Amino acid sequence: MSQRLHLVFGGELKDPSNNVFRNVNDIHMVGIFADYNSAYNAWKAEAQRTVDNAHMRYFIAHLHRLRDEAAEASSTEELGN
Repeated sequence: MSQRLHLVFGGELKDPSNNVFRNVNDIHMVGIFADYNSAYNAWKAEAQRTVDNAHMRYFIAHLHRLRDEAAEASSTEELGN
């Protein structure tokens, strides 16, 4: 069975109505978590910490969905060719 890894990250957006970061170099990588519940708790803590800044957003990326173990090569592996 594969791990269900989740990445929590966030940063300041150019406009709160879009998901475009103001400065990609300033993205805050909170961490990678082995289960959704842990990722959610980390996301919630960061979102609450930055609640006063309407431009700050944090996200949970489902890393396990980026790789399809049944396929010969994932799309990320094909980029290296």
